[in-house]
Amino acid sequence: MPAAYLIVESNISDPEAFKRYMAAAPEVVKAFGGEYLVRGGRMAVQEGDWTPARLTVLRYPSFEAAQAMYNSPGYVAARALRQGATACFNMVLVEGVDAQPV
Repeated sequence: MPAAYLIVESNISDPEAFKRYMAAAPEVVKAFGGEYLVRGGRMAVQEGDWTPARLTVLRYPSFEAAQAMYNSPGYVAARALRQGATACFNMVLVEGVDAQPV
């Protein structure tokens, strides 16, 4: 079963409110086998004109695990903490590929 990746673009408009979300979300992410691979940090556009203010990438053991996390009561509560904290918040879930032997 391939891993799944949750890719998030955000533009934080209320850092104090966003801190409350950031305090609640990681526990729920971990409970569903998720791990943060990217959480902000340096960025350089290589092609195109997409210039997100902030990117976050998480890996989950499966597409289903990521969807279950997103719909869980814990993450629903975390999302409520994020309301009004961002000017932009886009999230996409994408399934990875099965590891191929080299």
